[in-house]
Amino acid sequence: MHATDYDIVICGAGPVGCALALQLAQLAPDPSRIALVGRPLPEHSSVSPGDPRALALNHGSAMLLKSLQAWPDSGLATMETVHVSQQGRLGRALIEASQLHVPFLGAVIRYDTIVRKLHHAVERSPIQFIHAQIDAAQSLQQPGVIVTDQRTFTTRIRVLSDGIRPQGLHRNYKQHGVISTLRSQLPQKGWAYERFTKNGPFALLPHPDGEDLYALVWCNPPEIAADLAAMPEHEFNQQAQQAFGSRLGLLSVIEKRSVFPLSLYAGPTLPDHHTVAIGNAAQTLHPVAGQGLNLGLRDAAQLAQVLRPWLACTTHDAAPVLAHYATTRRQDRWLTLGVTDMLPRVFSTTNPLVQHACGLGLLGMDLFAATKNSLATHLLQGTRI
Repeated sequence: MHATDYDIVICGAGPVGCALALQLAQLAPDPSRIALVGRPLPEHSSVSPGDPRALALNHGSAMLLKSLQAWPDSGLATMETVHVSQQGRLGRALIEASQLHVPFLGAVIRYDTIVRKLHHAVERSPIQFIHAQIDAAQSLQQPGVIVTDQRTFTTRIRVLSDGIRPQGLHRNYKQHGVISTLRSQLPQKGWAYERFTKNGPFALLPHPDGEDLYALVWCNPPEIAADLAAMPEHEFNQQAQQAFGSRLGLLSVIEKRSVFPLSLYAGPTLPDHHTVAIGNAAQTLHPVAGQGLNLGLRDAAQLAQVLRPWLACTTHDAAPVLAHYATTRRQDRWLTLGVTDMLPRVFSTTNPLVQHACGLGLLGMDLFAATKNSLATHLLQGTRI
């Protein structure tokens, strides 16, 4: 086989690409033959308290990052209980860490906190961290070639992890997410909330910047989301209170409101025989249940394990190994896509019979622990083969 600059090049230095790089560094006989390409965060960038860019990482993701020495010691808020309810209907479900025999269900961490921790870990490893911008259009035209704003190089395996939108399945939910940070008058330590409203899910997650703060993700039709983002704070607070209820006391917004469109994108796992897509380059999900990043980290973990035998002799053709990876990831990937696609559409229906059925479904989940725990376990750690 012809010589290449690298054995594996990972395109994208977000959390998924970094996690894959660190795992490969533990497994490869010569980690210097593996490169991670992307821009590092500015070392001294300032993020104001209450920054709404918060990530929900489940227990499985936390264990993975801990094994890579990339789990922060501070700047996180753990979740021990998730309260799921439906506005205006009976029935609710509680998912508790103790029922699943784990110390916590997950944690909420600011984006810059986890990415900076991962970047520092990569910098300490033998992996080649190439600080450059990838030219996706040029790179995808040439198998085994990576084009950046600095130079072009070759690789045996090309991994796409972020910065490239998946091409294939697309669903426009006709919803926009409003994100911000709310202060609660009566906070519940360790509790997270997912409330399904007629317009879309309303999620409050414990925020790492304070015990009385919650990260908000509120899904609405685009015109309503735009109104919510623009209205005076006191009006926004009233709307949020009406949607969520009084279980946390008075709610008050403390941060600028941002709006982003919600869509499902899913593309092929193998764009070509020696290119594999993981994380946001493979799929982007509706934010309900916070599964997007967790699914991407499972992509990275399974890809690293499948590549382990090949790393011992990288002159062998990688195509059969990557095809095996695509097969083993199919069940977890499509089950997670299906759950996150179904929930917001079913719970936002205007059909009263379906609405009552959803409420009864939540009640049934709470009464039948086996059903609830099966779904919760999948959301906690995915399907692993």
